[in-house]
This record gives sequence, C-alpha cells and structure tokens, in this order.
Amino acid sequence: MQVGWEEPRLRALEQLLALPAAELRPTLDTASQLISELLNADKVDVFLIEHSSQTLVAVGTSQTPMGHLQKSLGLDRMPLANGGRAVQVYETEAPFISGRVEEDPEELPGIKHRLGVRSALMVPLPIGDETRGVLAVSSARNDFFTDKDLRFLQAVARWVGMVAHRVELVQELTKLAVKQARRKAAEELITVLAHDMANHLLPLQARIQLIQRRATRKQEPEDLRDAMGAAASLRSLTRLINDLLDVGRLEQGLFSLRPQPMDLSGLVRELATTASTPAHPVRFTGPEEFVTVADPDRVRQLLENLVANALKHSPPGQPVDVTLEARDRPEGPWVCVTVSDQGPGIPSELMPTLFERFMRGPGSTGLGIGLYLARRIAEAHGGALEVASTSSAGTRFELSLPVVTG
Repeated sequence: MQVGWEEPRLRALEQLLALPAAELRPTLDTASQLISELLNADKVDVFLIEHSSQTLVAVGTSQTPMGHLQKSLGLDRMPLANGGRAVQVYETEAPFISGRVEEDPEELPGIKHRLGVRSALMVPLPIGDETRGVLAVSSARNDFFTDKDLRFLQAVARWVGMVAHRVELVQELTKLAVKQARRKAAEELITVLAHDMANHLLPLQARIQLIQRRATRKQEPEDLRDAMGAAASLRSLTRLINDLLDVGRLEQGLFSLRPQPMDLSGLVRELATTASTPAHPVRFTGPEEFVTVADPDRVRQLLENLVANALKHSPPGQPVDVTLEARDRPEGPWVCVTVSDQGPGIPSELMPTLFERFMRGPGSTGLGIGLYLARRIAEAHGGALEVASTSSAGTRFELSLPVVTG
C-alpha cells in the first residue's frame, strides 16, 4: 500500500459527508465507490441487516468488476444462518483483517473460490445507537491491506453510518410531511363536505316532522314507526356532522364554550335513559342532583360519544354503566363520570393514538373523531378524559371536571 495518504483520505471523508441525503441505496453505492477508489480495492460493500429475513444485504456496492460479479452470483445477500466472516463481524461487532482469505476455513466457499477474494477488511457499521451492518473491503491480491487500513476503515464506518442515518431521517421526515399534507387536505375536504351536508339537514328534518304528524293524524302505525326511525337516523347524522364541524373549529381556534349552571346528574341520567335499549341497557349510578358550571351542550356531546362508543363495543345483553361521584383533591372539589362497558377491551397497540383524530381500531366503521372531540371538550373545561382501565373484561373511561359553583 502507498503511504502519505492523509490528505486524500481526509478529502474522501469530506466527500462522504457531502453526499446528498436522498435515497439510501444510491447514496451508499456512491460511498462504496469513494472508499474503493481511495483504498484501491476491488470491491467495497455496505451490508445492512434485513430483519425480516435475518440476512445481511449489500445495500451499497462499488461499481467495480468484482462488485458486478458478486451481484450476478447472488453473493450480495448473506443469510445469518449461513455464517461467514461478514456475519461473524456483524454478530460479534469485532473487526476482521485477512491477507489469505482462500486459506480461511471460516469464510464462505463462494467468497473464496467463485468471487476470488484474497484480502479482506471488515468492520461493524454503527447507524444511530446500534450496529446495523458491516462495511467490507475486498481485494483479489494477497496481503493487500494493513492494520493502518483497518483502523482507517473503522473511522470511515462511523462516517458512513452518519451518512446512512441522515438519509433515513430525511426519508422519514419526507414520509411524515407527505402524510401530514394528505391528512390536512382530507380534513379540509371533510370540513367542507360537513358544511354542505349541514345545509340539507333542516329541510330534511322539517319533512320528517311533517310525515310524523301526518302519520299520527291518520293513525298509521307503520308509517309512524318508519318516520320515528328516520328521525333517529337524522339525529345521528346531525351529531356526526356537528362533530366534524367541531374538529374544524378546534383546528382553527374557533371552538368555544358557553358555561352556565347545570345539573350534571340530571343530564347524565337523561342521557342514560335515552341511550338505553332492550339489547343494551345503560345504567346510571349517582346522586339525585349535582350542580356545577359547565357548557351543557358540550358535556352532553362528550358523554354521548363515550356512551355510543361503549354501546358499540358491548356484547348483546350486557349493560353499559355510567357513574357520577364527587371527589376532593388538593386543588379543590372535582366531579368524575365513568363510562364502563364489558366489551373485548382496547388492543395495547392502539393506546398511544387512541385520542388522535381519525384514528380507528380494527373493524371500526366510524370516522375516529369521537374520542378526540371528547378529550378536547374535557380539556376546554379544565378537566381530563383518560382510559382508566382496559382488559378483556371491558373498558372504563373516566371524565374528570373541576367543580365550579359560581
């Protein structure tokens, strides 16, 4: 090997860091080519672990005859189960140097005989906080590399790891930006559609009321039943559209409260009675009266979402329990309303995003805004909404609100 390479090596390291953070494979191909030219090597590989197949994959390879031959022989993929020096370096995180690869019993026959590697340098490749692969340099000549080359390659590996990490971060940020842009566009579209749909609700409600009155006057039970069903569906549609509009108001900073003295017990009791069905009874437990200052429409909206969610996930015949109780805290009196169901519980993987907009669980048919709105309404009142418990025996949500008396 030549001596006095300090300046060319420094320039090569500077070139590595100057590589554009675009796609990973072209970037690592370029890095491999730079190292190959610097060390006068016949082949340089940047192997990264592919966890799904437990295989080291040459994501970056120098554009050299040996590099092209490696790909044609399929030696750019090295399953961990097959062993070999590259796998050993990855698993032990210990560097390796050899000037007589053809005599090494631990190396794969394809590397020694078909590829014709005679000298090799290999070092673990750190990306972020973990070893993610191997940086390997090969020559077709015996005793080609020195210990000095190995020390230099260890430094290069850290630089290559920084380059790869930067590319991955840029790719993740790009994906996130695209996702957020699509989500914002979808949210704006939904808000516009909700506004347009709201314009048709009042005429539709008026016609249903006319049909109800006509059916009542003519004593036509079937028509009256159908009209009542249509009115119930319209109320559900109205609630959904109002929720969608509120999502837009929250994002635009236009969401507001109209607090006033209200009987929270009376509101919860009425809601439980209205939501109960023979298949899904809703049971209320709490004091006869509990007066506080809050926005009754918003609190109703919050609790309707919680109860509707509980009913949706309850097995037939199983009740939904709603309880109200006062609690004393160091900062003053609070009131807690819990809504419990006996459904299958919430999968643990959904918990981190449970209260985010448009987040739906598997099999869900809703838009995924009910819990998001419920929590934001609770927070607007200075309170909180949390999942108090969830298991295979059901889920319990707990709404906590500060008691305001004046």
